[in-house]
Amino acid sequence: MTDITMIEAARVRLEGQARRTPLLSSPFLDEIAGRRILVKPECLQHTGSFKFRGAWSAISALSPDVRAKGVIAFSSGNHAQGVALAARLHGIPSVIIMPADAPRIKIENTRAYGAEVVLYDRIKESRDEIGDRLSKERGLTLIKPFDEPLVIAGQATVGLEIAEQAKEFGVEKADVLVPVSGGGLLSGIALALEARAPGFLVHSCEPEGFDDTARSIASGKIERNAQLSGSLCDAILSPQPGDITFPIMSRLCGPGLVVTEDEALHAISLAFNRLKIVVEPGGAVALAAALFHGETLGDTVIAVCSGGNIDGDVFKLALDKFPG
Repeated sequence: MTDITMIEAARVRLEGQARRTPLLSSPFLDEIAGRRILVKPECLQHTGSFKFRGAWSAISALSPDVRAKGVIAFSSGNHAQGVALAARLHGIPSVIIMPADAPRIKIENTRAYGAEVVLYDRIKESRDEIGDRLSKERGLTLIKPFDEPLVIAGQATVGLEIAEQAKEFGVEKADVLVPVSGGGLLSGIALALEARAPGFLVHSCEPEGFDDTARSIASGKIERNAQLSGSLCDAILSPQPGDITFPIMSRLCGPGLVVTEDEALHAISLAFNRLKIVVEPGGAVALAAALFHGETLGDTVIAVCSGGNIDGDVFKLALDKFPG
């Protein structure tokens, strides 16, 4: 099980590999939210999302003989790219299983990183079954997107950085908002902050219609989404929280926040115009929650922008719909 010792070990393996992304601020965003907003832009991480951290953490921890056979992963795009790049940097093959309706840029980027991409229908087919079959047939190690302690440990290094950077800003108490799919990033950040910044409370952030984590935290048991597709926030659409991640989130996280697609698009526009960063819809839900759903939050909010792999037409939609 992931703990602070494992998280610190992952950080050591990530030294010189992952970027230490900054904390950003804007008086304009503070005015909209009515509170201090600090933004952790993991959209600036290698491959455009935090996923590189967990991928490198897991792959680098494999024994050399096992690692040499290659790895396999399933993802709508960000985990795919993280694993593909981490595998390429290790000089090993990778196979990535991606939904056919994933954004074109994510599929193309994953192939560009050297991975073999296998497309599937996320409504009719099970990515887990495909992954299990191919890993057995080819002797590949499955790198799960969230329900894997070493992946969680890698994502948790975001939390270690938040704790250190917030201290530099003089922040001792804050609400930390995190986009969530299966919960690897959210549970990892929560574990890191429990150990390094216990005055911080972590919240899940999700799009309307896909708020399985918020509902699960509220009910105390894993809840499943009725829909599996149909949102611009494709990067964070998962059927339900993970079996490993949910107990962590249930123990450590506050009430979840839910935003509309328009609020996510508005946050994308504001992030570009005020912070000069590019964020994808799924990666923008925490910033959207900080800006438009802060009624129950404290005076300081830290929002993680988890990814920036956005198709040009969606980015244009955000800027056209919410200019300035």
